[in-house]
Amino acid sequence: MIIGCGDVGLRAARQLMARGREVLAVVRSAERAERLAAEGIPVHRADLDIPEQAAGIPLAGRPVIYLAQPPEPGISDPRMGGFLAACAAQPPARIVYVSTTGVYGDQRGAEVTEDTPTRPQTDRARRRMDAENQLRAFMAAHGTPVVILRVPGIYGPGRLPLERIRNRTPVICPEEAPPGNRIHAEDLASLCIAALERGEPGDVFNVGDGQHASMTDFIYTVADLAGLERPPCVPLSEADKHISPAMMSFIRESRIIKAEKGLQALGVQLRYPNIESGIRDALRQEPDR
Repeated sequence: MIIGCGDVGLRAARQLMARGREVLAVVRSAERAERLAAEGIPVHRADLDIPEQAAGIPLAGRPVIYLAQPPEPGISDPRMGGFLAACAAQPPARIVYVSTTGVYGDQRGAEVTEDTPTRPQTDRARRRMDAENQLRAFMAAHGTPVVILRVPGIYGPGRLPLERIRNRTPVICPEEAPPGNRIHAEDLASLCIAALERGEPGDVFNVGDGQHASMTDFIYTVADLAGLERPPCVPLSEADKHISPAMMSFIRESRIIKAEKGLQALGVQLRYPNIESGIRDALRQEPDR
């Protein structure tokens, strides 16, 4: 079962079905349900924020990949609470939760492993931390195995900053741009499935491709491979004038995510181990390139 079946969930569903596995996607919107049904993916429509609908999800005995985002605003995830209330009545076989590396907060460019203490500094990360804590408490109380994947920036087809590049939106000059971390959407889907199949109860794994290209280097690489002019750069001291507050919140948190532990434990070989290969493949699938 895939709860919150957007881009990554759809990729996971395709991979599972290609292996002959049964899949059930749980989504809220009729539009998304129609899109998935058109691909031959069985769908159950439910709003996790409505207890009666959450209770109607056939969770019992099923392994679950949970990809639903917490509702905004706030620093907690009541949506996860609704899901776990339904799980208490119909315990799933196990739960894989896709969290964020944002729970580590700003590490000033230091390396981050799964043993690094968490210190979320944005409400977005605090909501994810709350969801993780709810899941750990549920596992302790009910025995349902939980595996948590802490995920950095996701890229892939439909996720490249092509419009930003065409609009000439400035980036931070390369020498001042902090390190970044990311994973291709297809590789993340593979990791979700591997965690479902081979993760141990209580496992927490960082996710990433092992490269740490800054956001500037990533955007420059997209521009170069797409045959577009690189956008102008500005000093970090002037970035607030040109870059959105949401983007600046990512830039201000500098860390190098070490993800080898999860890849080794789950036996996953990345299809896109560097941004060049991932961007090239994504560009081939961009309809408006």
